[in-house]
Amino acid sequence: MGFTTTILQWFRENGRALPWRETRDPYAIWLSEIILQQTRIDQGLPYWERFMQRWPTVDALAAASEDEVLREWQGLGYYSRARNLHAAAKQVAALGGFPTDIKGLLSLKGIGDYTAAAIGSFAFGLPAAVVDGNVYRVLARHYGISTPINTTEGKKEFQALAQELLPSDNCQLLIVNCQLPPSAAYNQALMDFGAIHCTPAKPLCLQCPLQDSCVAFREGRTAELPVKQKTLKIKERHLTYIYIRYNGETALRRRPAGDIWQGLYEPLLIDNGQWTIDNWGARHNYQLSIVNCQLLRKKQKHVLTHRVLYADFWLWQPAERPTLPEGYFWLPESDRDRYAVPRLIEKMFEEV
Repeated sequence: MGFTTTILQWFRENGRALPWRETRDPYAIWLSEIILQQTRIDQGLPYWERFMQRWPTVDALAAASEDEVLREWQGLGYYSRARNLHAAAKQVAALGGFPTDIKGLLSLKGIGDYTAAAIGSFAFGLPAAVVDGNVYRVLARHYGISTPINTTEGKKEFQALAQELLPSDNCQLLIVNCQLPPSAAYNQALMDFGAIHCTPAKPLCLQCPLQDSCVAFREGRTAELPVKQKTLKIKERHLTYIYIRYNGETALRRRPAGDIWQGLYEPLLIDNGQWTIDNWGARHNYQLSIVNCQLLRKKQKHVLTHRVLYADFWLWQPAERPTLPEGYFWLPESDRDRYAVPRLIEKMFEEV
């Protein structure tokens, strides 16, 4: 029995039941794909449900403000996804609906090869192979491919192989109780197989229907594959946040473009290793020092893709209302939750 046929039969018995698989609505499918980028299903599912309830159509999402979308996204991280989601919704609304071909889908903000293939396959039945982390892992192990998956050569090799393995229409009989075209069912099958069977650690090799043909199992290379070239240098960044509390109010600013957390809100920030609270306060003519501040948390660690942040959280309750630096504004503390903030700042608010 061939690889594709085996994967489809496995899917018939083991495929995951997910709400966005019960529809061919490109909006619901696109939303799930954007949310699940770098997010586990159990974490992303409640967000998908809330988005679908609040904005049930792409036109409704397009009509929302960016602040509303960011606030609903809060806690998922990688906020450029939310900004791109909103921008693409406006594009689709202007077009009068989703493009139905790969080229048109790729023209939408934040949609790359993987997402375009997923929407095209799941919503429109296009014969487009989806290649995500799970697919890389299954194909690399089964076929014994050592080409690094994060290189141009590797991406081309795996994409070509995945496309070659797409089933023909005569495989429909293998997909019982599934209304999807064979290519869409196969794409979902391969992703599910990698997610719950051929997992990164402790894959179920001894119960694997592909055991006899798997190169990695036969050669004892399961732990080595897939290969990923190490190119990322992780940098550290140190932040000092000061929560100002005066007469039931606090101060926030919206983070500017060109840095992490663009468009999200944060309290007073001292973002430089050369500054301390004391010399920053003196430079800005503030009656601010560690003497009249309360330390809430020292070196709160927060890991991002390219860097590790270490943040100190302070509470300052001045006797007089201070003049805020440019870009900051006062708001009632009771209104604080109306503003989308990074997870790091959520932790600070919890300390406050």
